[in-house]
Amino acid sequence: MPSLQTALPPELANNVIRLYRECLRRAKYIGHQSGTSRTAFYLKHNTKLVVDMVRQQFKKNMHETDPEKIQKLKDDAARGLINHILYESERISGRKFSKTS
Repeated sequence: MPSLQTALPPELANNVIRLYRECLRRAKYIGHQSGTSRTAFYLKHNTKLVVDMVRQQFKKNMHETDPEKIQKLKDDAARGLINHILYESERISGRKFSKTS
C-alpha cells in the first residue's frame, strides 16, 4: 500500500518532529473550535484535552524501532492532518471534496 505521506510536503512527512509539531498546531486549532459553550474555560479545557491526546499518542510510540510500524504511525498522523485539512476546506468553501456512500 502506498504511503499517505506523499500528500504532505516532504519536509513535513519525512520528519517526525515536524509532523508532531503540525499535529500539535492542528490539535490547538481544533481545541479552540470545539465545545458547545464559547466561554474561555471550556475552550481552554478542550484545547488541553486534544493536545494531550496528540502528545500521548506520540509518546506512546516514541521508542518504536520497527521501520514498518514507524511508517504506519507516520501514515496515521498524515491521514489525520489530511482529514482535518479537507474538513476545514469543505467548511470554509461550502463544497464537498470527499465522497460519502
